[in-house]
Amino acid sequence: MSLKQTITDDMKNAMRAGDKPRLGVIRLTTAAIKQIEVDERIDLQEDDTRVISIIDKMIKQRRESISQFEKASRDDLVKQEEFEITVLQPYLPAALSADEIESLVNEAIEKSGAASIKDMGKVMGILKPQMAGRADMGKVSQTIKARLS
Repeated sequence: MSLKQTITDDMKNAMRAGDKPRLGVIRLTTAAIKQIEVDERIDLQEDDTRVISIIDKMIKQRRESISQFEKASRDDLVKQEEFEITVLQPYLPAALSADEIESLVNEAIEKSGAASIKDMGKVMGILKPQMAGRADMGKVSQTIKARLS
């Protein structure tokens, strides 16, 4: 079953259970997926990698919001964003460990022949499809910078 179908089924289950907070987050997710489908005139029914990238982007937005809300001492909004992350997280593949990330970075550097920080784009180009939804690309970027410096 595709990831989009899983999300739709979870939305139906949340409706049946009367779980309004969870239902709201899932509806936001389906709306984001639908927006991409309409904008690009495509069907994401079979494109799990694209759906994963949409969910990953949503989680990244929520993490950024959390940092802003913490600065503003808005604990109520922080809790809401954290709840939304806990609802979205299960749709992503298992996160990579630090050792796995390090191994993939080293492999990509060797594969691309990167020698300096100028070659970082080549390395990121190799890693991004492999790590989509499985690692924080900001941290991966820092790892690459440390290795190439």
